[in-house]
Amino acid sequence: MTENTETSANRPLRVAVVGAGPAGVYTSDILLRQLSQRGEELGLGTDATIDLYEKLPVPFGLVRYGVAPDHPSIKFIQGALAKTFDNPKIRLFCDIEVGEDVSLDDLRERYDAIVFATGAVDDKPLRIPGHDLKRVYGAAHFVEWYDGYPTGPRTWPLTDGTVAVIGGGNVAMDVARELVRNADDLLGTDIPQNVYDGIKSNKCTELHLFVRRDVAHAKFSVQELRELEKLPGVQLMINEDDFDLSDETLEVAADDKLTRQMVEELFVIRDMAEDMEDEGGTDFNGQPANKKYYLHFNSNPVEVLGGADGAVNGIRVERTVTAPDGAMTGTGETYDVPVEAVYHAIGYKPAAVNGVAYDEKGYRLLNDSGRIQAEPGADASETVPFVYATGWAKRGPVGLIGSTKSDALETVNNILDDWAASGENGRVAPKAGDEAEVIAFLRSKGLQPIGREGWDRVVAYEHAQGEKVGREHIKLVEPDQIRRVARGEEVA
Repeated sequence: MTENTETSANRPLRVAVVGAGPAGVYTSDILLRQLSQRGEELGLGTDATIDLYEKLPVPFGLVRYGVAPDHPSIKFIQGALAKTFDNPKIRLFCDIEVGEDVSLDDLRERYDAIVFATGAVDDKPLRIPGHDLKRVYGAAHFVEWYDGYPTGPRTWPLTDGTVAVIGGGNVAMDVARELVRNADDLLGTDIPQNVYDGIKSNKCTELHLFVRRDVAHAKFSVQELRELEKLPGVQLMINEDDFDLSDETLEVAADDKLTRQMVEELFVIRDMAEDMEDEGGTDFNGQPANKKYYLHFNSNPVEVLGGADGAVNGIRVERTVTAPDGAMTGTGETYDVPVEAVYHAIGYKPAAVNGVAYDEKGYRLLNDSGRIQAEPGADASETVPFVYATGWAKRGPVGLIGSTKSDALETVNNILDDWAASGENGRVAPKAGDEAEVIAFLRSKGLQPIGREGWDRVVAYEHAQGEKVGREHIKLVEPDQIRRVARGEEVA
């Protein structure tokens, strides 16, 4: 048998990873590392190539399009991810949507394993009365706007003076922070011009963040809280009773390092808020504040209130009690807060993929430890051979970017074990081909994949545009322009 024989045990293993965000990139890197360590003992060899498919014209998903623009430290991750593409065994195919442009069956014929690392594109629904009133917004679409998502909105109606945000995690904190940000404070970021113009005209002067559980059971990172502490022109407002935690609650919180640090930082914010009030309404610098940011804990929104015009005019909130173990119960006591708009950040809903079963309750692709299952209700052992999930597509929309590494390791080890049990040394794809054959197949469908060179052109163009106005770089947002730049048809 020769190298070009499709079933040859000598050819490299071929893998397609769908989604070039952190989960997909980490999985690609970990798979090659694990294969080098375990491949020989499993009879697989150590040679593999990985094709990363991304539906957007550029890679890095959540890092580029899900992290607030004033998170530069988080965005340094993008540089680390880009180094993965220096490995010639990992190839990038952007502007290709699996399930639309190419089918799962197309990939199964050409790759020995397919891994879905697709991210989240929509919000979990807000299931309370009034959720469908005018000026009720899901966080996902607002994030798309301020992050310049290629198919996201280009304008946003920031016309409301008093705004509510529902949620107790980092996305809620990001959304709230951007709603009280001064536009000029974002000029050191990659914020697109249309977003700067929108935030510059923002009318919000009073923001209310509602967290269902107590201070010890929020899900904020310490970094998010420290950024909250340094908002120019913003006075932080708290209810002192929210910080009256039981000894047992504090003991439980102390058992987990990250939770303990979060609680300690929230108490710093409490002290800051008290000082701001004592000083007559100042910001963190002691300067007069022109905006107020209210933090409400043990506060569960139960209804969005509307007027005769069908638009938001308030929110009804039930006071809750949180047990030391995090169990929350309502007290029946409610209060109303006048607001003109409501944003809900209660979780993302990872994307479904045509041809792949979806778990509507878990908001994830239907899978068992990363192995894609055949259909809802089927026995857990009934999986689609050599098709997998990782990241949010696997576990649902929980966990931070770093959490994807443990997901990836489990999925990768399952891939290796399944290949070893295949009886074909893992070479299971009937039409596995090299890079040229894959590109020929994609072009036969009228597709023009954008690779690493195209991504490098986009990065260079964004930096060149930023230099023209004294900024580090300015993010491109229009998909057609991104494509032209990536293909060398437009230069700075």
